[in-house]
Amino acid sequence: MSRPTLAQAVRERSVTSPDAVAMREKNLGLWEEITWADYWEQSVLVGHALLAAGVQVGDRVAVHSENRPEWLFCDVGITAVRAATVGLYTTNPAPEVLHVLRDSGSSLLIAEDQEQLDKALEVIEDLPELRTIVYLDPRGIRGRYDDRRLVSWDDFMAAGRAHAQEHPGAVESLVDAAQPDDLATLVYTSGTTGPPKGAMLSTGNIAWVVERLRTDALIDPAANEKDLAVSYLPLCHVAERLFTVWTSAASGVQMNFAESIDTVQVALREIQPTLLFGVPRIWEKLVAGVQIRMSGASRLKRANFALWMRVSRWIGRTLVANRGRHTLATRAAYAVGWVFLYRALRERLGLSKVRYAASGAAPIAPEVLEFFMGLGLPMHEVYGMTENSAIATANRRGRVLLGTVGEPQDGIELRIDDETGEILTRHEGTFAGYWNNPEATASTVDADGWLHTGDVGEWVDGTYVRITDRLKDIIITAGGKNIAPSEIENSLKASPYVKEAIVIGDRRKYLTALIGIELDTVGDWAQRQKMPFTTYRDLSQKPEVRALVQKVVDETNTKFASVETIKAFALLPKELDHDDGELTATQKVRRSAVTAQFEDLIDQLYATDRSRA
Repeated sequence: MSRPTLAQAVRERSVTSPDAVAMREKNLGLWEEITWADYWEQSVLVGHALLAAGVQVGDRVAVHSENRPEWLFCDVGITAVRAATVGLYTTNPAPEVLHVLRDSGSSLLIAEDQEQLDKALEVIEDLPELRTIVYLDPRGIRGRYDDRRLVSWDDFMAAGRAHAQEHPGAVESLVDAAQPDDLATLVYTSGTTGPPKGAMLSTGNIAWVVERLRTDALIDPAANEKDLAVSYLPLCHVAERLFTVWTSAASGVQMNFAESIDTVQVALREIQPTLLFGVPRIWEKLVAGVQIRMSGASRLKRANFALWMRVSRWIGRTLVANRGRHTLATRAAYAVGWVFLYRALRERLGLSKVRYAASGAAPIAPEVLEFFMGLGLPMHEVYGMTENSAIATANRRGRVLLGTVGEPQDGIELRIDDETGEILTRHEGTFAGYWNNPEATASTVDADGWLHTGDVGEWVDGTYVRITDRLKDIIITAGGKNIAPSEIENSLKASPYVKEAIVIGDRRKYLTALIGIELDTVGDWAQRQKMPFTTYRDLSQKPEVRALVQKVVDETNTKFASVETIKAFALLPKELDHDDGELTATQKVRRSAVTAQFEDLIDQLYATDRSRA
């Protein structure tokens, strides 16, 4: 191959920067360093272990684990021997584990611990192709299970060392024999409307991405081994794979693994990363956390916070108007604010050294981006999807247009269908299709190579793309008005008191909404109001909480035309849950499941005609 593959890129760094730190992992409270030489050595050992286990070129190997160095060793080692990585979410219940493993035909599974192992063993009788299960953490497993298919990580790697002695160079030969059309990974989509489909990304697709990350100045031409990033979103999601695995291999950015998604805030404060990617939910949680902490602060601190946040909002709005560029006035105001608030707040959030921050994977309310921009954080909304290797558009440094996902990246063909408004992309990162699903592939990539994203968008200022919604989510009211619900929903979720918002109104006279409260912030508000409560359900049904959310709805309604306003809403009596089928593994709402689950609530919202309200 003319471009370096993922494995070749890691190997190259192990030669040019063997002692540089590739990643760090926190173990018993201490950060342990792993160099590029260690990274490649472990990846090669995984490759030998896979060969010893009988893995062949083109086989699929599944990884079911939280983010940790072994995930990367496995991913690189699997592709090194020209097999394909299949990632699973740790939140996947046993039926979803069965679907992914059976659909992919995975022959070997690497499971993190007893919890993930038990899910596989629960359905293993329906997985005749699964020959071996390797477990990383032996706690609760050794001596308890009697199954010849189980192998500990230590024994697996020992087999790799033995294979390397007997067949030296076997992995390296396969690395150099890689072909662009080799299957490198199956990324299972979140499946908001049906079972997840396995998107096939080839070795050529990923090599193209790695080369782009090396040469494109999107993040910063100076991105190198001195940069720090935190890996915390699921690695089976294409966006985190891009930022953790591919970006690291391309530019040498040091990856740091948080102990869990629940300790990300602690990890951010300790590491103070220079590069940070987050999905909207992460950025929204950070904003909500600030609100909670300040509500319990002293009167003087609250007054100082209120003053400098007013200045911050002015700075943010000015930056928005200037495409992310400062004026003399904003620089002066920010310099003073840095002394009185911004420095301490950013350090507390773990954002004091961030020089590039990105939000992607789902739409985000502009108000949230404006909040961070006002604090001096260089925010950039980006856009991509699994099927185009997460590469499509981005807001570039000094060219940020809030409310858009930026401009097509260099060399990316993008057009918007004149009739449907659907966004279409075409480039070398376009996926090879859906695994064992030629019909879905044909409906997604047309004969001319255009990928039909399913997202509806429009051009802004000629070169920027604004996504209005998913094509399948567009609401057509009884009056024939087409309404994109996501912008309304994101405006509602910009409030720290709202966690979920689902706008209803297809074939109805007017719009309503199901709203889920943010337990932490609303609970904190209730305590300050001396309002006792016991459970989420109890809190959500209190009249005072409804009045609190009504203010959020009223404020949102001022931003939209009358036909797009929420005429009535109901508060969800429970938090939406993946296990109940209401959310995908990536926390996206399954609209059909939610509307079916709460059909009675929706019917009550339309029991009284509010169309003239």
